[in-house]
Amino acid sequence: SSSSLKREMRNLSEECSLEPVTVSMAYVYFEKLVLQGKLNKQNRKLCAGACVLLAAKISSDLRKHEVKHLIDKLEERFRFNRRDLIGFEFTVLVALELALYLPENQVLPHYRRLTQQS
Repeated sequence: SSSSLKREMRNLSEECSLEPVTVSMAYVYFEKLVLQGKLNKQNRKLCAGACVLLAAKISSDLRKHEVKHLIDKLEERFRFNRRDLIGFEFTVLVALELALYLPENQVLPHYRRLTQQS
């Protein structure tokens, strides 16, 4: 389900010490893809992974090796191939119409929830 996927996204992000704001952005990307009907059984995990990766790249100044570590973790956790992940990253970008910088009101509700939980 999409809530269990979101939990996976959060756990993985915490393991990689990503900030709650990054996870929040990933959630918004993910929900936009859901709303656009882009998700199916085959690509759900790739979708989730690509959203985390994009949010991480945008919201934190990750070094090259940190991005590589994140991709390793995503591959391991979601059991997909990094080549597919990189391809899917582009799909997500197009679906989001390249609008990666999100208005605060889209990110804040998730951010509040995440920061209250921990």
